[in-house]
Amino acid sequence: MVNALRQDYRTAPITEAERVMLDYVVTLTKDATQITREDSNRLRQHGFDDIGILQITLIASWFNYINRVADALGVGRSG
Repeated sequence: MVNALRQDYRTAPITEAERVMLDYVVTLTKDATQITREDSNRLRQHGFDDIGILQITLIASWFNYINRVADALGVGRSG
């Protein structure tokens, strides 16, 4: 499963709700200004409520933030 997700989550054996969530997270990660009401509505259509959408947004945003901090500080890089 991990390898399938690493290779391409869109073809991995996950639920449609998980795929929609990951589509949202990818958009959020690449350019959060591209998130639209349609993205939220799509999440709702797959069972996510406002609290779930907020949690997805906060968790993905926090990971994006902390990874940028670590990258900027060279955490994990040698030399």
